[in-house]
Amino acid sequence: MSMIDMIKDKARKNVKTIVLPEGDEVRTVEASVIIKKEGLAEPILIGNAEKIAAVAKEIGVDITGVKIEDPENSAKNEEYTKQLYELRKAKGLTEEDAAKLVLDPMYYGIMMVKLGDADGLVSGAVHTTGDMLRPALQIIKTKPGMKIVSSSFLMDCPNKSLGENGLLVYADCVVVPCPTAEELASIAIAAADTAKVLCGIEEPRVALLSFSTKGSAKHELVTKVQQAVEIAHQQAPDLLLDGEMQFDAALVPEVGASKAKGSPVAGRANVLVFPDLQAGNIGYKITQRIGGADCFAVLQGLAKPCNDLSRGCSVADIVNTVACTAVQAQ
Repeated sequence: MSMIDMIKDKARKNVKTIVLPEGDEVRTVEASVIIKKEGLAEPILIGNAEKIAAVAKEIGVDITGVKIEDPENSAKNEEYTKQLYELRKAKGLTEEDAAKLVLDPMYYGIMMVKLGDADGLVSGAVHTTGDMLRPALQIIKTKPGMKIVSSSFLMDCPNKSLGENGLLVYADCVVVPCPTAEELASIAIAAADTAKVLCGIEEPRVALLSFSTKGSAKHELVTKVQQAVEIAHQQAPDLLLDGEMQFDAALVPEVGASKAKGSPVAGRANVLVFPDLQAGNIGYKITQRIGGADCFAVLQGLAKPCNDLSRGCSVADIVNTVACTAVQAQ
């Protein structure tokens, strides 16, 4: 069974409500029908019902049973406005401004998640990552003890000798450009949790990557990774985590045994934490394009799950991301 099929099975066992703020976007409308039909989640499209119905008719899909929320005509407006004002008044938000923001589908969707009217949110077919992440950080905020929001890429590799029967988690590949040692530690702990929740990896083995293995090179960049390892050990002492180590030392048993003798992770890591965004982004794309891996991205660190799509996403990408978000919400 592929990783995404496993995730979909998990989603069906405990169905969650996932809100889609880009409710009248063509791919999103089509995806909502598939999500509903396959029982992956209860999708909620945000937007004008007539406009959404017109899009559905144009592309020939039946949206019967798919819930629609129109911020312009919602009975929740007053409640959401009051709650948003209370959350943000210390930052200078007025009640009038709160009332305007609630009419924005993105803010409306984030408020639904915050107040428990939905379990998670997926956007990005039209909006940028910042469009979603900004209100999510303002309103939903990060998990207790988690300093930053980051990303993990779930890599399903054809080579089943890698990671956990071919499953690897890469972090961070799209959010934090140049993490500090403290942020790297936070990313590593969050990625291990993602590996457990989404990939079903019972024992995450986390390697913090570098161009050095166990002091083989001296540089301030290496020192930062070493510091991150120490911080992560303090914050999550039971987590199997080690570093710094090179990519091959993390994945290849023979190399790991040679370069990092006695390491509980070297040669058999299933969670790889890259030292910065350049390395992470390049690394996942090499694995995808040259290594032939299927990959799925999720955000991690928020108190409630919100995930981002590429604006070039397919209908299948939306369906898969909703399934991932639903499992995170469990």
